[in-house]
Amino acid sequence: MEKALHPFQPIIFKGSKILILGSFPSIKSFEENFYYAHPKNQFWKILSQITRYPAISKDQKIWLLKEHHLALWDMVKSCKRKNSLDNNLQEIEVNDIKKLLQEYPNIEKIAFTSRLAERLFKKHFKDVKVQTFYLPSPSPAYAAMKFEDKCKIYKELLF
Repeated sequence: MEKALHPFQPIIFKGSKILILGSFPSIKSFEENFYYAHPKNQFWKILSQITRYPAISKDQKIWLLKEHHLALWDMVKSCKRKNSLDNNLQEIEVNDIKKLLQEYPNIEKIAFTSRLAERLFKKHFKDVKVQTFYLPSPSPAYAAMKFEDKCKIYKELLF
């Protein structure tokens, strides 16, 4: 297994207020060169549903984030893995979230779309004083919650 390096920069703006952190891009996201690119991942579908903004093209997705003061990145900077599941990530190095928060002081909250991202943040950045919360995973591997229920929780926590 070769070590994989995170392929994208954070999507963040001076006006961003909530940073959404996933764990690490899926293999499909690597192929498509964008966040949450697996066709069964519900992330963009959820955001589009609750904001009523289209989120089909990359430009639309970036615009949706900017318009709603959201930022997007991942906790893992590099790792080894066999597939896209979080429980297969090994030799994890984390991104410098503290530095990002210093560069973007308008960030008031951090939301996690995976339990791994949440655990890694709490382990490596326990001295960072910012409100955090968990969003139900939009991954197709997390089918325990209905789409409508995920939308309701995302809307309550993000808007």
